[in-house]
Amino acid sequence: MKMIAWLMLAAAILPFVSALLAKAGGNKYDNNDPRAWLARQQGWRARANAAQVNTFEALPFFYAAVLFALYNQAPPAHVATLMACWLGVRLGYIAMYLAGWGALRSLVWAVSVGFVIAILFSGV
Repeated sequence: MKMIAWLMLAAAILPFVSALLAKAGGNKYDNNDPRAWLARQQGWRARANAAQVNTFEALPFFYAAVLFALYNQAPPAHVATLMACWLGVRLGYIAMYLAGWGALRSLVWAVSVGFVIAILFSGV
Protein backbone atom coordinates (compact mmCIF):
# COMPACT_ATOMS: atom_id res chain seq x y z
CA MET A 1 0.00 0.00 0.00
CA LYS A 2 2.96 2.31 0.53
CA MET A 3 3.74 2.07 -3.20
CA ILE A 4 0.18 3.11 -4.01
CA ALA A 5 0.58 6.18 -1.81
CA TRP A 6 3.80 7.10 -3.61
CA LEU A 7 2.16 6.60 -6.99
CA MET A 8 -0.78 8.79 -5.95
CA LEU A 9 1.68 11.48 -4.91
CA ALA A 10 3.54 11.19 -8.21
CA ALA A 11 0.24 11.58 -10.08
CA ALA A 12 -0.54 14.70 -8.07
CA ILE A 13 2.84 16.19 -8.99
CA LEU A 14 2.46 15.66 -12.75
CA PRO A 15 0.43 18.84 -13.40
CA PHE A 16 2.99 20.89 -11.51
CA VAL A 17 5.76 19.50 -13.71
CA SER A 18 3.89 20.81 -16.75
CA ALA A 19 3.28 24.14 -15.04
CA LEU A 20 6.95 24.47 -14.18
CA LEU A 21 7.89 23.75 -17.78
CA ALA A 22 5.44 26.37 -19.02
CA LYS A 23 6.70 29.06 -16.67
CA ALA A 24 10.42 28.37 -16.15
CA GLY A 25 12.67 30.83 -17.90
CA GLY A 26 9.75 32.58 -19.53
CA ASN A 27 10.24 36.09 -20.82
CA LYS A 28 8.99 38.58 -18.24
CA TYR A 29 7.05 35.95 -16.27
CA ASP A 30 4.59 37.71 -13.97
CA ASN A 31 3.96 35.75 -10.79
CA ASN A 32 1.44 38.40 -9.69
CA ASP A 33 -0.75 37.57 -12.71
CA PRO A 34 0.39 34.14 -13.95
CA ARG A 35 -2.83 33.19 -15.75
CA ALA A 36 -2.79 36.26 -17.97
CA TRP A 37 0.91 35.69 -18.69
CA LEU A 38 0.24 32.05 -19.58
CA ALA A 39 -2.69 33.04 -21.81
CA ARG A 40 -0.27 35.12 -23.92
CA GLN A 41 2.19 32.27 -24.43
CA GLN A 42 2.58 30.45 -27.72
CA GLY A 43 4.29 27.30 -28.92
CA TRP A 44 5.61 24.76 -26.45
CA ARG A 45 4.91 26.97 -23.41
CA ALA A 46 1.24 27.20 -24.32
CA ARG A 47 1.15 23.45 -24.91
CA ALA A 48 2.84 22.82 -21.53
CA ASN A 49 0.12 24.88 -19.89
CA ALA A 50 -2.56 22.92 -21.77
CA ALA A 51 -0.92 19.68 -20.62
CA GLN A 52 -1.11 20.99 -17.05
CA VAL A 53 -4.82 21.67 -17.36
CA ASN A 54 -5.53 18.29 -18.95
CA THR A 55 -3.53 16.46 -16.29
CA PHE A 56 -5.49 18.19 -13.53
CA GLU A 57 -8.68 17.11 -15.35
CA ALA A 58 -7.49 13.49 -15.47
CA LEU A 59 -6.74 13.20 -11.76
CA PRO A 60 -10.30 12.84 -10.34
CA PHE A 61 -11.13 9.82 -12.52
CA PHE A 62 -7.71 8.30 -11.80
CA TYR A 63 -8.04 8.71 -8.03
CA ALA A 64 -11.66 7.54 -8.00
CA ALA A 65 -10.72 4.42 -9.96
CA VAL A 66 -7.85 3.64 -7.58
CA LEU A 67 -9.99 4.13 -4.50
CA PHE A 68 -12.87 2.11 -5.96
CA ALA A 69 -10.53 -0.74 -6.87
CA LEU A 70 -8.97 -0.80 -3.41
CA TYR A 71 -12.37 -0.53 -1.71
CA ASN A 72 -13.45 -3.59 -3.67
CA GLN A 73 -10.31 -5.42 -2.58
CA ALA A 74 -8.47 -5.52 -5.88
CA PRO A 75 -4.94 -6.87 -5.40
CA PRO A 76 -2.83 -3.85 -4.41
CA ALA A 77 0.14 -5.05 -6.44
CA HIS A 78 -2.03 -5.21 -9.58
CA VAL A 79 -3.47 -1.76 -8.90
CA ALA A 80 0.03 -0.36 -8.34
CA THR A 81 1.24 -1.86 -11.62
CA LEU A 82 -1.64 -0.27 -13.53
CA MET A 83 -1.03 3.03 -11.75
CA ALA A 84 2.65 2.97 -12.71
CA CYS A 85 1.68 2.25 -16.31
CA TRP A 86 -0.75 5.19 -16.23
CA LEU A 87 1.97 7.46 -14.88
CA GLY A 88 4.40 6.40 -17.60
CA VAL A 89 1.82 6.94 -20.30
CA ARG A 90 0.90 10.35 -18.87
CA LEU A 91 4.57 11.36 -18.92
CA GLY A 92 4.60 10.35 -22.57
CA TYR A 93 1.42 12.37 -23.06
CA ILE A 94 3.10 15.47 -21.65
CA ALA A 95 6.10 14.89 -23.92
CA MET A 96 3.81 14.54 -26.95
CA TYR A 97 2.01 17.73 -25.96
CA LEU A 98 5.28 19.65 -25.66
CA ALA A 99 6.49 18.32 -29.01
CA GLY A 100 3.27 19.37 -30.72
CA TRP A 101 2.43 15.87 -31.93
CA GLY A 102 -1.35 16.18 -31.70
CA ALA A 103 -2.49 12.94 -33.33
CA LEU A 104 -0.02 10.79 -31.40
CA ARG A 105 -0.84 12.72 -28.22
CA SER A 106 -4.53 11.87 -28.64
CA LEU A 107 -3.67 8.19 -29.04
CA VAL A 108 -1.52 8.28 -25.90
CA TRP A 109 -4.37 10.06 -24.07
CA ALA A 110 -6.74 7.24 -25.07
CA VAL A 111 -4.26 4.66 -23.75
CA SER A 112 -4.10 6.53 -20.44
CA VAL A 113 -7.90 6.45 -20.19
CA GLY A 114 -7.72 2.72 -20.90
CA PHE A 115 -5.41 2.25 -17.92
CA VAL A 116 -7.81 4.15 -15.66
CA ILE A 117 -10.67 1.94 -16.85
CA ALA A 118 -8.51 -1.12 -16.19
CA ILE A 119 -7.83 0.17 -12.66
CA LEU A 120 -11.53 0.78 -12.14
CA PHE A 121 -12.53 -2.72 -13.21
CA SER A 122 -9.69 -4.45 -11.39
CA GLY A 123 -11.87 -4.08 -8.31
CA VAL A 124 -14.92 -5.77 -9.79
